[in-house]
Amino acid sequence: MRFLPPALAAATLALCSPWALADTGKLLLTGGVSSIDGAAGGGLTPWAVIGSNATAREIGASAAATRVSTQDYGLSVVGAAVGVFERLELSAAKQDFNAGPTAALAGLGVTPGQHIKMDIFGAKLRVAGDAVLDSDNWMPQIAVGLEHKRVHAGSMGPVLSALGAKDRGTDVYANATKLFLAQSLLVNGTLRYTKANQTGLLGFGGALGKDSYRLMPELSVAYLLRKDLAIGAEVRFKPNNLEPVGNAVFGANSGALREDSWKDLFVAWAPSKNFSLTLAYVDLGRIAPGLVSGRKQTGGYLSAQIAF
Repeated sequence: MRFLPPALAAATLALCSPWALADTGKLLLTGGVSSIDGAAGGGLTPWAVIGSNATAREIGASAAATRVSTQDYGLSVVGAAVGVFERLELSAAKQDFNAGPTAALAGLGVTPGQHIKMDIFGAKLRVAGDAVLDSDNWMPQIAVGLEHKRVHAGSMGPVLSALGAKDRGTDVYANATKLFLAQSLLVNGTLRYTKANQTGLLGFGGALGKDSYRLMPELSVAYLLRKDLAIGAEVRFKPNNLEPVGNAVFGANSGALREDSWKDLFVAWAPSKNFSLTLAYVDLGRIAPGLVSGRKQTGGYLSAQIAF
């Protein structure tokens, strides 16, 4: 039996599946969208893909704006990324977190209506595999990356410092993305080495022995309904560093600073090779539940991206 070369096999599969080639030669939506941290992937977690529409001999770029709203909080993100030869991705993002419920901490000097801002600078390197060319075998695309974050907490800064949280940290991650082209299915797994609280918005690490890095998993799955429309789900686990400190301050088992995993269900639409919209239902669990009567934070996510 003769086997097709991988490139020809991938092209053949592409003709038989809903995944469609962009004019640049890159399959629509296989570059993911801009995550809240700026890297290409799903909305909550990076994938091993390199963002933009650039292929192996090209340099491309993308930019995105994102808004997340829950019962008590809001998060706005702007970000951009550059993809170099389908091998290296450099990204930057600016987050603005509306921490309205912190007005309850006015007695500690926290300004009502305080916003917490965070700068994120990332780099991702594809080290093995090709999501499209290896779609006819079990080899995933594998990448390693880092995200350096610095939080500007304003009047919340002294509170975070008292909890043992630092104002900067660097996450390191490795991920594997597998595209099952014929089945129109993409699966991603990420392991993140981190000590970020609420992805860094509440600082990094904590007191009472919670200042160490930990490995946390992140999972994504996406299914293409047609060439320009995908649905999927994500979950991002987080280290929960501040709960012991919160229990020491507010009472044993109070859970006042408990942190939960983040989840979403999303729909991504790419009406053209250069533009995509992502709409999601998000479940961010508890964010400083001691300030909001223990309410879980669920709501909506909307992101618009342009890519070249």
